[in-house]
Amino acid sequence: MIPDRIEVSIAGGLDFPLPPMARVRQKFDPARLDDIAGAVRREFQRPEIRAKVKAGQSIAVGCGSRGVANIGLIARTVIEELRALGAKPFIFPCMGSHGAATAEGQRKVLETYGITEEATGVPIRASMDTVITGHLEDGTPVHMDRNAAEADGIVVINRIKPHTGFRGATESGLTKMLSIGIGKIVGAATYHRHGMDRFPELLPKIRDVHLANRNVLFGVGIVENAYDETAHVELVLAEQLATREPVLQTKAKELMPRLFFDEIDVLIIEEMGKNISGAGFDPNITGRNRRNVQWSNKPMVKKIVVLGLTRVSHGNATGIGGADVITMRLFRDLDVSSTYANVITAGNLDGAAIPIVMNNDHDAIALAVKTVVRVKPEDCRVVRVRNTLHLSEIEVSAPMLADVKAQPERFEIVGPAHAWTFDAQGNLPPLTGHIEAAA
Repeated sequence: MIPDRIEVSIAGGLDFPLPPMARVRQKFDPARLDDIAGAVRREFQRPEIRAKVKAGQSIAVGCGSRGVANIGLIARTVIEELRALGAKPFIFPCMGSHGAATAEGQRKVLETYGITEEATGVPIRASMDTVITGHLEDGTPVHMDRNAAEADGIVVINRIKPHTGFRGATESGLTKMLSIGIGKIVGAATYHRHGMDRFPELLPKIRDVHLANRNVLFGVGIVENAYDETAHVELVLAEQLATREPVLQTKAKELMPRLFFDEIDVLIIEEMGKNISGAGFDPNITGRNRRNVQWSNKPMVKKIVVLGLTRVSHGNATGIGGADVITMRLFRDLDVSSTYANVITAGNLDGAAIPIVMNNDHDAIALAVKTVVRVKPEDCRVVRVRNTLHLSEIEVSAPMLADVKAQPERFEIVGPAHAWTFDAQGNLPPLTGHIEAAA
């Protein structure tokens, strides 16, 4: 076991000046929906949507484990509209192996996002049981949550965005929820054994087995802007998923945040978590992925430091292995059972590998800076972010300000470079401003 405090000999120590940091605002497309509930209701006015819902139908509404902006409001509005059409909806967790792969754990994940029986007025039916709705051509059984499979109709709600581990026409969104998420842990584990590199072809086939054998009505596709705000909501008919979801994914890629740098020596991420990314911190942002995943995204980051884990992750630190250095408090917040259930199901065991643990924020950051080869600490290109969802306001080290000033269309300097401020325990106060904590 790692003790409460680590004592390690480091040549020269870690007591040296870190490069001054300046607050910088990155500029993204601000397109967003101002009336989210109204947008959902307008979608329900479409004749082809209304024709799908029959009075008296029991309709299973699947909600996932991601920190989707306004997900509680969207789910409640979907429930209200289904009830207004005479249906009898209920909610079921549609999240594969998340929530420690237990029914109660998955129910708690939904509650974290405000999706409760009290808030929605309908039951939450959480179970890890599945039924087999069919088979793929190679004989692979296709699993569906038992409560969803026994309902008269199925609706799933999810954010559409680039996936953290593969590239395809559809990545993270409705198709993934109608395959991995709805398959619970047994389905998710079965499909991951095919290899995530085959997901672009595999997941649509799984989805289509469900569509052929159960009454999937439509999906509620959500696209967010770079400020973690709802930019678009659309109800996609089941028979149009194959053609419409790729269009929405393209829109999501255009709107997603990014770091406008090609090279970073040290990237400091204040918090990781399942509500932020399936990988804890998004490889689409960091440019770094798990072993054996072909990835060529920029920026090129030499060292990644992660300081904490969001509370709503309930200890699930999947993706922690993508960091080089973490803090003792992150290590202590890691729940082995939740994390292992997730990474074992996915087959990406390095996602739970423990990086070097340092006692506090200062030592974790200083170690990363010290070990960047051929770069003096004062010349280190350091970027500090709250998390990989909130990238509008960040901090960059003084050596990066020339790049910032050369791109006024992308950056605005908010304040002058300043020295680091650590408390008596060697920890940083969180970034503030327009950044909203995901914890």
